[in-house]
Amino acid sequence: MQKLLPNIYNPKDLRNLELEQLPKVAKELREFIIDAVAAKEGHLGSSLGVVELTIALHYVFDTPNDLLIWDVGHQAYGHKILTERREKFDTNRQLGGISGFPKIKESKYDAFGTGHSSTSISAALGMAIASQIKGDFTKQHIAVIGDASIASGMAFEGLNHAGVTDANLLIVLNDNAMGIDPSVGALKNYFTNVKAGKSVRKNNIIEALNFNYSGPIDGHNLVALVQELERLKNVKGPKFLHIITTKGKGLKKAEQDQVKYHAPGKFNKVTGELYPSEKLVQPPKYQDVFGETIVELARKNKKIIGITPAMPTGSSLKLMIDEVPNRAFDVGIAEQHAVTLAAGMATQGLIPFCTIYSTFLQRAYDQIIHDVALQNLPVVFCIDRAGLVGEDGATHHGVFDIAYLRCIPNMVIFDPLNEVELRNILYTAQLGINFPLAIRYPRGRGVLIDWKQPFEKIKIGKAETLMEGDELAVLSVGSIGNTISEVLNEISDSNIGHYNMRFIKPLDEEILHKIFKTYKIIVTVENGTIIGGFGTSILEFSANNNYKNRTIKQLGLQDKFIEHGKVTELFEKQNLSKNAIKTYLLSLLC
Repeated sequence: MQKLLPNIYNPKDLRNLELEQLPKVAKELREFIIDAVAAKEGHLGSSLGVVELTIALHYVFDTPNDLLIWDVGHQAYGHKILTERREKFDTNRQLGGISGFPKIKESKYDAFGTGHSSTSISAALGMAIASQIKGDFTKQHIAVIGDASIASGMAFEGLNHAGVTDANLLIVLNDNAMGIDPSVGALKNYFTNVKAGKSVRKNNIIEALNFNYSGPIDGHNLVALVQELERLKNVKGPKFLHIITTKGKGLKKAEQDQVKYHAPGKFNKVTGELYPSEKLVQPPKYQDVFGETIVELARKNKKIIGITPAMPTGSSLKLMIDEVPNRAFDVGIAEQHAVTLAAGMATQGLIPFCTIYSTFLQRAYDQIIHDVALQNLPVVFCIDRAGLVGEDGATHHGVFDIAYLRCIPNMVIFDPLNEVELRNILYTAQLGINFPLAIRYPRGRGVLIDWKQPFEKIKIGKAETLMEGDELAVLSVGSIGNTISEVLNEISDSNIGHYNMRFIKPLDEEILHKIFKTYKIIVTVENGTIIGGFGTSILEFSANNNYKNRTIKQLGLQDKFIEHGKVTELFEKQNLSKNAIKTYLLSLLC
């Protein structure tokens, strides 16, 4: 039987099919996604779960004239394949290829760029109101949001506003009881009761917010989906369709282990079995060092609390949640709440470790300033995925945290060179501090060292001399300092000194005075944006202390949003690879 998907270039082709042909398209689309992700990696489970919904939406609505927004974007692979990107989908998340998330500049079918959660309702409502203002009362505006994302504060803000408008807005709740990890919270429990028929109509939260609610319906029943979407298309005002789906639908392994198969890496497309990693001795991942260390410390210190906004597995706080669940909390996609929850605990003498990805901490900036730093509360921010993160691209690179934290009074910022320093700063923090502390560390593995050493207290604000010289000093923060050490070992030039500054704030001014009096050339290196970053703090130090006739150069990430690709490829493009740094340092000595 002839396949249908190869003849679907865009939704117009899809709409030329008969309704009874759509299940065959769904089967082929699901197979295409499995084949692609098995070979090239990416986000799997979310997109498999919305195959039927994707087809139904593009079949019923006149996309791209009707505006369709996919919250977060993990679930948009089928959407991309049906919207003129099937033939280049093998470049997904690769350097120079298409993005793993919806992106306005990439396609007219991507109505809004998404990568963080819970933005879809506000964006779609804004578009719907804009259509009204322009006199277009027929354009449809659809937001597809998951049950984990709708529990976020921003989603509630959007619902609250939309409910008092007559905007032509349809919100589709993709309810699969999963984010990356299982969904949590009272709202999740409410939707579970709705699915089980335990919530009577008068207690419907969505209807109480003035939405026309329908559902729940089977999100894998294409005929039912198309029929209900056709009906809703003609209903005026804000509408809410509740559908039930299975994350990973169509691949047994992905259905059985939905956390692992959210983004599983390469796997056998027939069996679903993950390919084993190479049997090499590898250093641990930084997040695993954090997870194991916080559990080790929490066993002895009963004041330690762990908090994460929906990233227990990714951050490895899951280890603490499993061992001491009464002192470790997944609060859902609620970064603002996570930070202020930690602040409240800190006022009562507890020691909260708030573990959160750098790019997601941006969403709680006011809480960092107003609720933590202004009150000088000893909250410990364990900032995972700091710096470039790779294939997830611009929405997920944690490149701004140094700049956005450095300007906040009372904030202390530490960037460990390796796993041992990460363990020691966690140990130091739980001994007792009287200030907020931010610890930033990258995604991925550290260096191959014996990291489970006896704990040592780190003196706040003190740097470390790794190599002394007399002409050029390299000042590094974080794990990129290991690359500098490799470079200098190859160069073997006694003119070059290397300093692991560790603390971005406060700076070790004692060692900086020594450096500025000794060296003519100073190079700062960081895995973060140059503007406002660590290098900027060194320029400020030089100016404030009137050091003249010194050449100060900054190596870091340029003032632009950086695309997706392997971290090694991105470092190469940013001139932060080992060879690029080596060439640059040698050129300064010529």
